[in-house]
Amino acid sequence: MKTVYDMAVIGGGPAGYTAALYAARAGMRVCVLEMALAGGQMTTTDTIDNYPGFDGGIEGWELGDKMKRNAERFGAVTVQTAVSACRLDGDVKQLETDIGTVLARTVVLATGASPKLLGIDDETRLWGRGVHTCAHCDGRFYRGKTVAVIGGGNSAAADALYLARFAKQVYLVHRRDTLRAEQYYKNALADTSVEFLWNKNAVRFLGEDRVEGVILRDTADGTEMTLACDGVFVSIGRQPQTALVEGQLSLDRNGYIIADESTETALPGVFAAGDVRTKALRQVVTAASDGACAAHAAELYLAAHPEKSH
Repeated sequence: MKTVYDMAVIGGGPAGYTAALYAARAGMRVCVLEMALAGGQMTTTDTIDNYPGFDGGIEGWELGDKMKRNAERFGAVTVQTAVSACRLDGDVKQLETDIGTVLARTVVLATGASPKLLGIDDETRLWGRGVHTCAHCDGRFYRGKTVAVIGGGNSAAADALYLARFAKQVYLVHRRDTLRAEQYYKNALADTSVEFLWNKNAVRFLGEDRVEGVILRDTADGTEMTLACDGVFVSIGRQPQTALVEGQLSLDRNGYIIADESTETALPGVFAAGDVRTKALRQVVTAASDGACAAHAAELYLAAHPEKSH
């Protein structure tokens, strides 16, 4: 008879493995479906300094591996596979994977959100060597240095404000002549030394082993300039990984799954945790918090439907 898990978690990042840990400790039969390495976006970060308990920092891949082993210590099972389709209605959810159909009574969607990239020359080659997408993760490396933030929305403005606390000089590069950010951020930036470079597109990064600058092209006349800098933070938004649930769950205008702090979605027994859901702050610690909340909500759901528990 095919195994029906109490909980299937799609995504092995901090939200996913925290959900698995809490659920397994509560006696639930849990599997984590992850197509790559444990840790999700954490694996792209050399050092994580803002996760509690590691006073010397910790490498992203190592923290992901520790979370995985912690959940597995209490009985969670990791299945390395991709989920290609899912049916989330009904008492038993059906997840189509590379190795067949996985059945579960509750599902935690912890698929995350990927930073949008510029798609220009050398962006991938210099990733993590001067090209970043998370100021709160990597900004500390640029104390007393010159950095550029590319973007014009709330995220770019917030990154520029954060970096201005310790960088020697911050440039905010935007392809238009005014920010899309809320007025609050515009007012806050006016009180800083952040320098705006309007009507500019980044077209090429400079540097062999590390970023040494970026070529900017004027959107009006096409002229180019070289901006010397030690690091560049690309802040043009994130792309939530929600293709699996389109048409089944409600998404906000940016494509994130609509779910509050309980992580409950509109479908009974389905929860959204971490960067994939609507939320104000997307960090490792908030993803882990979501995972704990999702496991708790799933436990309550199964308790309220005893015919759905194993």
